[in-house]
Amino acid sequence: MNPADIRKVYAMHELDEKEVMSSPFQQFNIWWDDVLKSYIDEPNAMMLATADAKGVVEARTVLLKGFDEQGFVFFTNYHSTKGTHLAENPHCSLLFFWKELERQVRITGKAYKISSEETSSYFLSRPEGSRVGAWASPQSKIVPDKKWLEDQFEFFTRKFSDGNIDCPAHWGGYRVVAEKIEFWQGRPNRMHDRIQYRRENNESWIIERLAP
Repeated sequence: MNPADIRKVYAMHELDEKEVMSSPFQQFNIWWDDVLKSYIDEPNAMMLATADAKGVVEARTVLLKGFDEQGFVFFTNYHSTKGTHLAENPHCSLLFFWKELERQVRITGKAYKISSEETSSYFLSRPEGSRVGAWASPQSKIVPDKKWLEDQFEFFTRKFSDGNIDCPAHWGGYRVVAEKIEFWQGRPNRMHDRIQYRRENNESWIIERLAP
């Protein structure tokens, strides 16, 4: 099928700037509750777009592991491509697409490393295999072949056979501190509802409607 021939009518919900919450985080929490009630598979999957110092952009899916009025948290290898990009250029964007609810949330801001205490607390809550993997995989780097990775995993499995797997220094969390958050609700005739929260003077939020 020709992609140009694919059509979908969006008509499940509406979004009115006169009815949304005054805080984008309160509004996100409402939508998050809706997502959880809808039993959507991997509701915390979000697209993360970063750019290096030259402006070359890359995007990939990561998992949201926490959110509050301070920002949105995810974890990764600091030496990965995304980690290298964020060290050079902290500006980034997050995108949630919940197609079952015909909704998107776009978040634009800057990423900052979270504290080592926060990172360690989350790392120790992960399954043992995931903790071993954080040591075994030089994320985003070119490796000889799959067997090399398997050998690395086996090596660190033996090394940490006592179960005491500390968090490696090259692994940790980022908090994306939002400057703009847009809530997108699909509507018929491509007249989608787009409500944007824009931070003013690093304090209050301005609520604006965007044309679809």
